[in-house]
Amino acid sequence: MSSTNTLPAYGQAEGAISPRTWVAVAAGMLGAFMAVLDIQITNSSLKDILGSLSATQEEGSWISTAYLVAEIIVIPLTALLTRVFSLRGYMLGTTALFLVFSTLCGFAWNLESMIVFRMAQGFTGGALIPMAMTLVMTKLPPSKRSTGMALFGLTATLAPAMGPTLGGYLSELYGWPSIFYINWVPGLLLMAGIAYGLDKEKFRLDQLWNADWLGIGFMALGLGCLTIFLEEGNSKDWFDSAFIVTFAGLAIVGLLGWVVTSTTREQPFVNLGLYGQRNFLVATVLSAVMGMGLYGSSFLLPLFLGQIAGYSPMQIGEVIMWVGLPQLFIMPFVAKLSGTIDNRILCTFGLLLFGGSCLMNAYMDASTGYDQLMLSQIIRALGQPFVMLTLSNFAMNGISPKDMPSASSLFNMTRNLGGSIGIALLATSLSQREHFHSQRLGESITGFSLATQERLDQMTQAFIGQGFDPSGAANMALKAIDGIVRREAYVMAYNDGFFIVGGILLSCILILWLSDKVKSPGGGGGGH
Repeated sequence: MSSTNTLPAYGQAEGAISPRTWVAVAAGMLGAFMAVLDIQITNSSLKDILGSLSATQEEGSWISTAYLVAEIIVIPLTALLTRVFSLRGYMLGTTALFLVFSTLCGFAWNLESMIVFRMAQGFTGGALIPMAMTLVMTKLPPSKRSTGMALFGLTATLAPAMGPTLGGYLSELYGWPSIFYINWVPGLLLMAGIAYGLDKEKFRLDQLWNADWLGIGFMALGLGCLTIFLEEGNSKDWFDSAFIVTFAGLAIVGLLGWVVTSTTREQPFVNLGLYGQRNFLVATVLSAVMGMGLYGSSFLLPLFLGQIAGYSPMQIGEVIMWVGLPQLFIMPFVAKLSGTIDNRILCTFGLLLFGGSCLMNAYMDASTGYDQLMLSQIIRALGQPFVMLTLSNFAMNGISPKDMPSASSLFNMTRNLGGSIGIALLATSLSQREHFHSQRLGESITGFSLATQERLDQMTQAFIGQGFDPSGAANMALKAIDGIVRREAYVMAYNDGFFIVGGILLSCILILWLSDKVKSPGGGGGGH
């Protein structure tokens, strides 16, 4: 039985769009924004959460890992579950559950309960990301899809920037549970918008019984273990840990099994064959890199500001919000340009700005703060919409109506996976480069160096002048010098991290030009 018989007719309407449809699309965007926001929102409040749950920093990493694992597993399942429960039914059901689990996160009584509730929250919220993109492609005519894609692009780029900001403000003003309770505001608006904007459709539970459960099992095993491998690898010294080696092996088994079952099944639950289309492949590779850039930069900068500059979560939020605010004004302009200019040119321009802004951050020093970071944050904000919108256009260009849910799922899954890879790469780079720079600086700053001896003497005399005995003052001077060396080594390591992100983003311009010329779906959505 052809899957086209069980799917709604996608993207047919070319006439006037009813207000109901726009309400449904807007509600979908709210859901995607909420789901992406919740990946990052715990970061700035983690210290408070861990304190109240009596957990260590290493144990606390599972709070975000649990969410990411569940989210990455449910995203490829969304195409199947949408066919089974209908777009309206699935969005209403999964949002209601998301709000319940968000509330339970706020009531968590220990680390184990928090991890379970975060996993359930990720599993229910993750589906909202690809469904927002599916709504744009299925409910809007080609002439309006660039507007819809612009809104979707905003959810993907604004949320990682706003997560630490919002989390920091809420935690400081109302306590950390408020970062979970706040989901009720967009959640109820989303449910009202979807209930009003989408028509009821029949459930097709037979699709659930006939689904490729072996392939689903392999997918869950592969993606889940891969995410755990990436998120926990650095803290456990990668392949020196039997735990990490085990999960790496399981990830390979799961992913290979998923590919094999997908190619042998007549109706796989998600169409991996889409990776065989050149434009889609290029778009998903760049989507992964964009995920690395988005999540990588919003991982490095708050850490730098907290550790080196000593900023509070609220102060960190005030710096990071400059990546978000300008995008609200730039995205409509980019949407208009995407219908008239080759999207490869627009995407190249965006990658140059985004990569360039990361290279600007590769020259920070210990005194760098709000004023020095403002320009690079604004340039990043100008570049991101050019990349996100055009990549969405590349990914969905020439995709047949029945494959749109699969394309949306795979595109968004790849971006989230790229984010996990980016954070894993940068966390490892940060610790390794800090050791490297500490050793190099330590070779210059020795007891045999005249400049070091003079500096130690000055600091010792300063401590004696404050009333310390000569022996204690000498020890304090040594500790102070050691602290300065460690601080400078970390600053250099953060600079290296931004240099890596900027270099990867700029190198992807070459990959981009392997794709075909594409303009916004306003031209009809076909290939050019």
